[in-house]
Amino acid sequence: MLPVRQLGSLSVSAIGLGCMNLSHAYGVPPSPEDGAKLLNRALDLGVTFLDTAALYGGGKNERLIGEAVMHRRSEFTLASKCVLDMRDGQRVLDGRPESITATLEAALGRLRTDHIDLYYMHRLDKNVPVEESMGALVRAKEAGKIGAIGLSEMSAATVRRAHAVHPIAAVQTEYSPTVRNAEIAVLDTCHALGIGFVAFSPVVRGMLAGSVRTDDYAPGDIRAPMPRFIEPNLSHNLQAVRAFEALAAELGHSPAQLSLAWVLARGDHVVPIPGTRSIAHLEENLAAASIRLESDVVERISALFEGGAIRGARYTAPMQAQIDTETWPGEELA
Repeated sequence: MLPVRQLGSLSVSAIGLGCMNLSHAYGVPPSPEDGAKLLNRALDLGVTFLDTAALYGGGKNERLIGEAVMHRRSEFTLASKCVLDMRDGQRVLDGRPESITATLEAALGRLRTDHIDLYYMHRLDKNVPVEESMGALVRAKEAGKIGAIGLSEMSAATVRRAHAVHPIAAVQTEYSPTVRNAEIAVLDTCHALGIGFVAFSPVVRGMLAGSVRTDDYAPGDIRAPMPRFIEPNLSHNLQAVRAFEALAAELGHSPAQLSLAWVLARGDHVVPIPGTRSIAHLEENLAAASIRLESDVVERISALFEGGAIRGARYTAPMQAQIDTETWPGEELA
């Protein structure tokens, strides 16, 4: 079985499963049957933490989980998200309490459950005080519809404001050897407040898993407009990736395993949630839970991606506008 880590009061497998790409974001998704096979295999291998959101596939991802694994409900901690949603085929950002409540009710129906263990605000709606949005989540918890409250892609200052309303169990942010914004303040804030940290895209949307070599992405792939995933930045960035791959080979691990092991080494409160559509890759990823990196190796990995090793913003300008996470001085933002 996989080792366990804490997200607030929740005990989860040290590596969870990000379910997004089973329905969303990387070209044509797998069939529901293949998605169900992967979800069930993850549970068989000891994954006890599944992460979804209302946004993913416009509810299709929540529906997939509801159909595929809800008969095994006692085996996993279920996390989903609100504030970002799809309405009439359009992505919306809406942190008003009534919208959070409506998104939650729809999610419960799609998931075929009356309780979500961990419910995140997917993004900060800068038009709504975070305290107001938190109020809706506190009321949902009091009603027994959610068990714990989380935040996604939010700054340390916002985390502290929300935590003052009600204890936060987990903060989810992109984190990997190449994306280290959480190190500015959020990682330390989570540790100080007893909040778990959930790292999404821990293998950099496939860049540290050997699956990004050119920018010839399939239609609908969210990497296609992302500056660091396209030329002229991509060729430059792959130089650092190749050095990382050489280090992984030297150590006897796959690149994905080394990236996950690095994330796990950043703190006992850190839980990465890689996503995959491949059962073989799932098994490879989970093997990283048994890897223990020496501090000098952690430092070598970190150094590979410092300075100007990675060029290009991680998001497009419209997406970055919805991000509350701290940025580095001089960081490219579009």
